[in-house]
Amino acid sequence: MPVIAVDKPLGLTSHDVVNRARRARGTRRVGHTGTLDPLATGVLVLCVDDSTKLVQFMEHDSKDYLAWISLGAGTPTLDAEGPVTEQAEVPPPGEAHVREVLAGFLGPQLQVPPQYSAIQVGGQRAYAVARAGGELELKARPVEIQALELLGLFSSVDDAPRTFSRDVEGWTPDPAGQTFILPPALGDFPTLLVRARVGSGTYLRSLARDVGAALGVPAHLAGLVRTRVGRYDLADAVAVDGLADAEGLPDLAVLDFPRIEADERLARELRQGKRPAHPAVGRHVVTLEEVLVAVVDGDGERLRVVRAWA
Repeated sequence: MPVIAVDKPLGLTSHDVVNRARRARGTRRVGHTGTLDPLATGVLVLCVDDSTKLVQFMEHDSKDYLAWISLGAGTPTLDAEGPVTEQAEVPPPGEAHVREVLAGFLGPQLQVPPQYSAIQVGGQRAYAVARAGGELELKARPVEIQALELLGLFSSVDDAPRTFSRDVEGWTPDPAGQTFILPPALGDFPTLLVRARVGSGTYLRSLARDVGAALGVPAHLAGLVRTRVGRYDLADAVAVDGLADAEGLPDLAVLDFPRIEADERLARELRQGKRPAHPAVGRHVVTLEEVLVAVVDGDGERLRVVRAWA
């Protein structure tokens, strides 16, 4: 019942990876904790069998990315799928100005999702309507951008670094590191290389669009690598071909909450859905002899079961 971080390759959808995991692990019960677009690569966290119960506790984890943002060209999908439908000359932006613009995006804010996204409005998927030539009115949604660091400004995405290694600051350009595969470039457009940390629900494609708008030009996401999801780093992710033999992490190791060690009575009551008296406040994991019993919320007087394990 492991939780497995897989390095999603370019061109596969998250659902493609889930299907491969189902075949490799011999089970239909596989879920993931956050979609990656087909043109993005990197960490996709899979939950297998009973570990699918953990998805609700992990889908709000923060995420780290490396993003290549090309300026001067806009696309309907906001990424390198194209085609380029909007183009403008880009005055050479200074690094100080770009850093100032990026700093303006930090913190909680409202973000309009891409038209090419899986968001539903009135039972219709936005991407399905967009592919049919329509457009839905997508409301801005609250997101949080925790960090945006400019790693460099380059004449084109092909001139920007693609080889990185992990250090104390995160994934950093390093000629001796791991090489990432990006989609084919749509042209020679000035490109920002940005290291980002964002909260759940943030679209990096929308961020690329909005950064371009703040700089006064159209822009698109020319490449994206997710380097971390919660406690899972890309350095520890397995290849899709290694899914069958991947050990992953057991459920208890995944839940990053304070722990309550239960006795037999408390464990039994929680498994029965009761609300036993307990002084804990906030979300906790309850265990009995190192076996997962439940995830609970405490109000200082009683525990409420969020999810229980038999």
